[in-house]
Amino acid sequence: MNCKVAGGGWQVAGGKKVFLWALGLFAVAWPPSLVAQTRFPSKPVTIIVPYPAGGSNDTFAREVGKRLSDAWKQPVIVDNRPGAGGSIGAAIVSKAAPDGYTICLLSSSFTTNAAIQANLPFDPVAGFAPVAMVAKGPMLLTVSNNLPVKTLDEFLALARSQPGKLNYATSGQGSTNHFATELLMRAAGIRMTHVPYKGMPPAVTDVIGGHTDVLISSAPSVYQHVKAGKIRGLGVTSPGPSAVVPDLPSIQQSGVKGYTFELWWGILAPPKTPPEIVAAINAEVNRIVGTPEIHEVFLREGAEPVTMSPQQFAATIVREIEGWRRVAKDANIKAE
Repeated sequence: MNCKVAGGGWQVAGGKKVFLWALGLFAVAWPPSLVAQTRFPSKPVTIIVPYPAGGSNDTFAREVGKRLSDAWKQPVIVDNRPGAGGSIGAAIVSKAAPDGYTICLLSSSFTTNAAIQANLPFDPVAGFAPVAMVAKGPMLLTVSNNLPVKTLDEFLALARSQPGKLNYATSGQGSTNHFATELLMRAAGIRMTHVPYKGMPPAVTDVIGGHTDVLISSAPSVYQHVKAGKIRGLGVTSPGPSAVVPDLPSIQQSGVKGYTFELWWGILAPPKTPPEIVAAINAEVNRIVGTPEIHEVFLREGAEPVTMSPQQFAATIVREIEGWRRVAKDANIKAE
């Protein structure tokens, strides 16, 4: 049988059959096991924290980032970009390349801010790809020791008997504890007078001093004062008891039906980040926050680890923004 090379393949005499030797050689030289796609991440990843160093957002980002770096064998850099209530740092991420190498870790103030700020430099829903929630934590309902109440029932009875007379402190107009208190007043059928402060420390100081009556705040801000007897804790805002504050009951389970408010922390990526990259980050973050050592770290910061799919986290953000917009409208809460 005569054979000759013709047109890049072996042609059998008579032209009945062509064997594409080039394809055969390609298959031998490049087996499927060697044709692998680029693994994510292949370079350093930056976590933007849109708040100053030292707070819970910063702590969670550094703890999770350190373990992501160990798992990925790539540097994970925490970059604090505070300002405008977190909007500056969030805007950086919203406009970043959608490749997973720039993400942010922020908190539930993201949704309360979105409910009252009309001119944000990003769309709070379409402007991000939610990746993973990492933690949730309760707030504490506390009262001044000067107030003649020792239980939630006694506090509610007093507030109902004197509409508007009691005052409540917050860290500022439109803050998360402002929303939490307005939500409590709606659920419990009480009315109090708002006293906004420039941050949490002066608000806590005035409740301890008896200058204001009521404060709902995160555990790191007030729990040590409750344990020291400087102010009185009446309950936590989580749906049920919390390991963060094991000695206080849930406000909802104590009789204020339907009342819950939980702080959360989570990771967002730029919009249009490929789903496979979002899923990869989500899986690794969920693995990390499920470890006992992270549980201990988060408890010290007033939170407990939480795992969610990207879809569940996205639905949480949409639901909260819509809900807080209704609360803001009813209570006339506006941005400062």
